[in-house]
Amino acid sequence: MYRIAHFLVVGALALTFAAPVAHADSAATMPSAQVPTWLAGTWTLVSCDNVYPDGHRVELYGHNPQGLWMIDAQGHYMMHIARMQRMPFASGDKSKGTAEEYRAASLDSNSHFGSVSVQGDQMTTHIVQASFPNWNGRGGSEHYTRNGNQLTYIVAKPSSGAAEGAHGEVTWQKLD
Repeated sequence: MYRIAHFLVVGALALTFAAPVAHADSAATMPSAQVPTWLAGTWTLVSCDNVYPDGHRVELYGHNPQGLWMIDAQGHYMMHIARMQRMPFASGDKSKGTAEEYRAASLDSNSHFGSVSVQGDQMTTHIVQASFPNWNGRGGSEHYTRNGNQLTYIVAKPSSGAAEGAHGEVTWQKLD
């Protein structure tokens, strides 16, 4: 429980400071209206899978991945997803990792912040900054579904697997 509480506090502080900076740098891309009350708040990750054309699924961050998605009333968001068990760097210094350690660090987590809005069954996002640099400035609309306090959306071109025809399927559970 301490880990979740710590993560929530750190995330809230980061969102508090990141949103105004993001807004100043990209005012044209940030939402001006409020998001629906059901969307604003804190969400915890249920699953983050790639689904391939033949129907098989790959859990991108392993079984029981960890993640938080925090959305304020104006649609500014911050998201972090990580594998539950991550390999630490043997040196204890992130600037002195091995190729294997850097690869695992890159594949075992995903973070980004930006803006989100919904209209009908479409969710529109604009990523201001991401841990996967190819997503910086990326925006688009994706289909989503809600089932009670769960939200599932599709990522048409995930950060891995897209070349093989996979799409991402991400499910979140609302905490508040």
